[in-house]
Amino acid sequence: MEIAEIIDNMSFFDSWEDKYRYIIEIGESLPDLPPEFLTEEWKVKGCQSQVWLVPQKKADNTLSFLGTSDAMIVKGLIGIVLSIYNNKTPSEIKSMDIDGIFASLGLREHLSPSRRNGLEAMIEKIKHYAVVME
Repeated sequence: MEIAEIIDNMSFFDSWEDKYRYIIEIGESLPDLPPEFLTEEWKVKGCQSQVWLVPQKKADNTLSFLGTSDAMIVKGLIGIVLSIYNNKTPSEIKSMDIDGIFASLGLREHLSPSRRNGLEAMIEKIKHYAVVME
């Protein structure tokens, strides 16, 4: 799913309870992460929940990511983050206006401090992969 579609869909919901349910649905739509990636090597540090992100570099120099979490809402946040960053070049990833995107979703102000920290940790991990895989 593209981030524009997620932003559009989120605007249809009046309550944050409904928006959280939608975020959980996004997470449920993620493909399962193969068990061999559920290791410390792919774990994102700084998240209260367990989060794993695995980068893949494609022949066209774009990156895509697989990810999962043991927490439903966090898994949905991963789905949102991946919709932003998947199939982008490392330079696109590094220059992305992530704050503007999250402002249009209204996410940061509706997440607990620990979830906000985890979200930032995921974004930093993806940017790190963009640097090392460029």
